[in-house]
Amino acid sequence: MGHWNRIKIVKCQILITNFFVLLLGLSMATMAVVTHFGDHFTVIGRASLERNPYETLRYWAFYVGIGLAGLLSLGAALSTIATVREAHGLMASGFLCFALSFCILVQVAFWRFHNPTQVEDAVLDTYDVVYDQAMKSPSSSLWQELAVIQDTFLCCGKKSPFGLLSSTGAIMCQGQEAMREDCLQSIGNFLWTHYSIASTLTCTSLALTIPWLPAPGTQSLQIDPG
Repeated sequence: MGHWNRIKIVKCQILITNFFVLLLGLSMATMAVVTHFGDHFTVIGRASLERNPYETLRYWAFYVGIGLAGLLSLGAALSTIATVREAHGLMASGFLCFALSFCILVQVAFWRFHNPTQVEDAVLDTYDVVYDQAMKSPSSSLWQELAVIQDTFLCCGKKSPFGLLSSTGAIMCQGQEAMREDCLQSIGNFLWTHYSIASTLTCTSLALTIPWLPAPGTQSLQIDPG
């Protein structure tokens, strides 16, 4: 009786874990879509520059996020079906999905550890270029792009190390816009919030995929009920 109870407990644990992994996959897909199509990232990524430092990172983050979400969701689905039907082949396929997800997550964590500010630097560099070129040529299309960026981030201009705006920037930031936060600080705060959410998802994904890697987890399901 105790033997069957242990099998039921293991199955329940697997099903509960799969449920959370599926939710995690959906969260990652949502994060990837927001990163690629969200207004804050779109206005930066579509800046009409000869070279946009952020554009490549934007596509890279989208494809990696969607790929991870797909692998996690597929692994959870296969593992759930395998647990219910006691299908060892499907369970192996699920383990493979989780193993691939784990490898990608380790690479992402390693990249973030060695390049903690790469995304932030790319976004801020893009804003700097748009701002500087717009200030030099107020009649250009970049002036309108700069206004859209600042309206999206609810900020205005960037201050010098002495806390002062340039003369052209002061003209742009008048009235209610003058009360807005410095754009470099506003963009940095937004990216930090986004980075914190992404780091939480990455760490949670690693924590949920690690238990699937050792062999003892598979052996517990390979008991013939007959």
